[in-house]
Amino acid sequence: MVMMKKKPSQGRQKIPIAKIAKSSNLQVTFCKRRSGLFKKASELCTLCGVEIAIVVFSPANKPFSFGHPRVESVLDRFLGTPKSSIDSDFTSQQGQDYMSGSSVHELNMVFTQTQNHLEAEKKRGQELDEMSTAGQGSSRRCWWENPIDEMGLHELEMMKAAMKELKKNVIKQVNKISMIQSCAAINYQYHSSEEW
Repeated sequence: MVMMKKKPSQGRQKIPIAKIAKSSNLQVTFCKRRSGLFKKASELCTLCGVEIAIVVFSPANKPFSFGHPRVESVLDRFLGTPKSSIDSDFTSQQGQDYMSGSSVHELNMVFTQTQNHLEAEKKRGQELDEMSTAGQGSSRRCWWENPIDEMGLHELEMMKAAMKELKKNVIKQVNKISMIQSCAAINYQYHSSEEW
């Protein structure tokens, strides 16, 4: 059994805390760190039921904010100012439901679950990309053309999952195309019958 070479990775390393010089790296780091910060704030709201407001300015001086329940209400509370006009609009039952802890808690839970699912899918996509590039490196074959005799258990499981996903996507595409064709045929028949 031949083991595929993995790219040497730097892994998780301690990053020196200093301003990043390269602007493209700075922008990427800002986006990743901002989303991580907002995710942690959302988790804190979900787990502890706290009110929170975060305002972050990008390197290009563009503001980004996260607030629970809203940035304005948390800032008003912090500054000790009377409730804003936006808060007075929430007098209806719908507004009270929005502001209630249970519905916000449920939304935060759904958000957290969705983010976790997204992270898992990104990791899976990365593994599939590695599989496809590993297959192309030897003799420019597609990932499904790699000899399965040379694969380990993990690679076989990844291939099985990829093939299931491929099958699901093919079925979805076939259904979509057949639906479009049947609608086009019905539309054609309808317009043909109007001419007579």
